[in-house]
Amino acid sequence: MSDTSMSIVVRRIRQDEAPVLRRVRLAALSDRPDAFGSTLDREAAFDDEVWASRALRSSAGDQSVTYLAWLGDEVVGIVSGISAGSVVEVMSMWTSPPVRRRGLGRRLVEATVEWANDAGAKRVELWVIRGNDSAHRLYASLGFVVTGDHQPLPSDPCRNEIRMALRLTDSLRS
Repeated sequence: MSDTSMSIVVRRIRQDEAPVLRRVRLAALSDRPDAFGSTLDREAAFDDEVWASRALRSSAGDQSVTYLAWLGDEVVGIVSGISAGSVVEVMSMWTSPPVRRRGLGRRLVEATVEWANDAGAKRVELWVIRGNDSAHRLYASLGFVVTGDHQPLPSDPCRNEIRMALRLTDSLRS
């Protein structure tokens, strides 16, 4: 791992960063297989075209976004957002173990919320695994509240995830 005293840069993915996207997504699934709706085996089988499409789709516009957190030349965090009209869903948030609990998750989610606000969304929602207390605390500290919705985790139906939501107010849009 690079020197963590260096400044971490959070920026939107570029369309030519499909290999970077693949590498960081597979690292996330490998590190925390219990925290995502997908699996390492499933996504490791995706061909280059799938990764290129994801990077292109998330690099511009207001339908989807992916932010990468860079420490020097190494990606140490990722988050995605997908727009469904007035609601943006935050997905696939992950930070590398050596940089956890240093505010990076907050920065990634804040970037996605800002993107959602700029895109005219009224709410930002996400699913968090029941028992993932550190993620729950992070989202709650950003203003997300538990909605009461829950569902089985797609990658492990024996586990539940709960929905949290953040209402974007008109004051955020100014």
